[in-house]
Amino acid sequence: MQAFTPFEAVAGGGLIGLAAVVLMLATGRIAGISGIVSGLLPGSGVRSDDTGWRLAFVAGLIGGPVLMQLLGWPLPDINIDASVPVILVAGFLVGFGARLGSGCTSGHGVCGPARGSRRSL
Repeated sequence: MQAFTPFEAVAGGGLIGLAAVVLMLATGRIAGISGIVSGLLPGSGVRSDDTGWRLAFVAGLIGGPVLMQLLGWPLPDINIDASVPVILVAGFLVGFGARLGSGCTSGHGVCGPARGSRRSL
């Protein structure tokens, strides 16, 4: 069991919320990771001038933990007790569910209720 870390939890949640608000104000877009990443894939139908902010967002998702580690903050140990085939099937099912639900938990769970989206509830 992990230690209870209320400060880190509140700070992390606040930063996620702040990032969602900044993205909405700057681009008018929802911070849904599945939609952002799928918009980078070939044939997605996304305008070519719409890829810059998507790349920056994904780079921030990857670069944030790297930067924190470089600054001396410890990263949690990640142990996945499943085989590669199980992980691949699970990833496919998550992607299928995100497509079926017209968005992922970041778009629906973080941004949806704040926008008053009934579909997100």
